[in-house]
Amino acid sequence: MIAGRSFPDMRPRAFDLIAFDWDGTLFDSTAIIVKSIQAAVSDVGARVPDDDAASYVIGMGLMQALAHAAPDVPPERYPLLGERYRHHYLARQHEISLFKGVLPMLHMLRERHHWLTVATGKSRRGLNEALRSTELQGVFDGSRTADETAGKPSPLMLHELMREFGVEPERVLMIGDTTHDLQMAANAGCASVGVSYGAHQPEGFAVLSPRHVAHSVADLHAWLEAHA
Repeated sequence: MIAGRSFPDMRPRAFDLIAFDWDGTLFDSTAIIVKSIQAAVSDVGARVPDDDAASYVIGMGLMQALAHAAPDVPPERYPLLGERYRHHYLARQHEISLFKGVLPMLHMLRERHHWLTVATGKSRRGLNEALRSTELQGVFDGSRTADETAGKPSPLMLHELMREFGVEPERVLMIGDTTHDLQMAANAGCASVGVSYGAHQPEGFAVLSPRHVAHSVADLHAWLEAHA
């Protein structure tokens, strides 16, 4: 018994454990994150990144992301930059919702006895707040965040999940909307699927050899039902 669920005698088709990125993959939060990064950088008087630069860092750990998006901010101002980001994000957090179709997809996977996990650049505090939503109670079996492991594309989040559930890399699928997610999967020796409706343009995915690039949640659902 692991994470409150017994492992069935019949294994899922290809993957025992499926790890999801959070923002831009399950939650429609990319635009708010971009605007929060830009507002935070403006608050500390640095050069504000454009939309592409701000969206590129989504999926990284917060400080890693802000340092990359605002390279002219000195390290001693990172705590203030992080505080201003959290201020702007929390002010608009109520606007964020799951992409349409995500819950039926997750319930389908649970019914097929996959272990469902989260591997995210969010903080543990931020993820726990999101998981308190009634609709997500009991959906996920495990999770790892960047602040308690390492930011993407380090494979540490996936390595820890694999150890927790006793799963080999070839039985793990990582799903995400950024090259950071797909590179993390490659670094961990796992398969990946990219989604094109999040932070990164899918043209950058091919070099990382995802099994599939889904252009909608419905597309992702259909692929997982047929191939996962």
